Amino acid sequence: MPNSHTEAKIFTCTQSKVLAQKIADAFGIPMGNVITSTYSDGEFQPSYEESIRGTRIFIIGSTNPGAENLMEMLLMIDAAKRASARHITAVLPYFGWARQDRKDKPRVPIAAKLVAKMLEAAGATRIITMDLHADQIQGFFEKPVDHLFASTIFLPYLRGLKLDNLTIASPDMGGSKRAYAYSKALESDVVICYKQRAQANVISHMELIGDVTGKNVVLVDDMVDTAGTLTKAADLMMERGALSVRAICTHPILSGNAYERIENSKLEELIVTDSIPLKQESSKIRVLTCANLFAEVMQNVHYNKSISSKFVM
Repeated sequence: MPNSHTEAKIFTCTQSKVLAQKIADAFGIPMGNVITSTYSDGEFQPSYEESIRGTRIFIIGSTNPGAENLMEMLLMIDAAKRASARHITAVLPYFGWARQDRKDKPRVPIAAKLVAKMLEAAGATRIITMDLHADQIQGFFEKPVDHLFASTIFLPYLRGLKLDNLTIASPDMGGSKRAYAYSKALESDVVICYKQRAQANVISHMELIGDVTGKNVVLVDDMVDTAGTLTKAADLMMERGALSVRAICTHPILSGNAYERIENSKLEELIVTDSIPLKQESSKIRVLTCANLFAEVMQNVHYNKSISSKFVM
């Protein structure tokens, strides 16, 4: 009789090839064979070059803009569904479009909800992601969502630094819950930055709630985009007497003048994961891989084991 246990296979979208290979190595299986054909007008078509009938497949790909990354994930899921895969797990190290999780003014979309429905409509039977911009995005899905926390990667690194007078900081009010969780794990103080925006990605005013005099400060956030908030917060804290300022951000979007801002800022280092590949190197950016975290969770999902130990906060 054939083996009754469903076989696992790992495939990757184009932009996450390096991370996916690390995950496959840690999982202990070879990377699946998929090729993408591109028409002259930019339309593309992924094709599985091996049988996936009856298998559990994991499709790895962050969906950060532009829209091609999300579209490729949707096409990969649809192709897998039509090729009779039994379970289709979309592994999104970074869930793009998540900042549009509510209507913050009239006549705007809730893009995070739309993306969730598109993934399900395409055929995803499970979602694995990390550090969503807002926890409630899990509720946009009708399928199971495993929401991992990069704190399992960052906390050991922070403890290894052995910083005296450690203080955790949130760069805005919205991240205060995350900052308090880190401070509880590290038994440290918390400070919060209050900012007002003139428009998206433009800060008009920032104030500090708390005392950082003589402290080694670590800013904690889920993503870094233009790095305007982080660098402004770091400069403000150094002006207020901090000994050093570091930043931990799970997803290194790093658009616009972000790299230049980081290099010219008072930040000692920016610690990120490889959920999104860096566009360029920087002496101030340290990358910690999330491959082992995803590989272990994917194994536990495949063998129907608990993954609660990975929900540190």
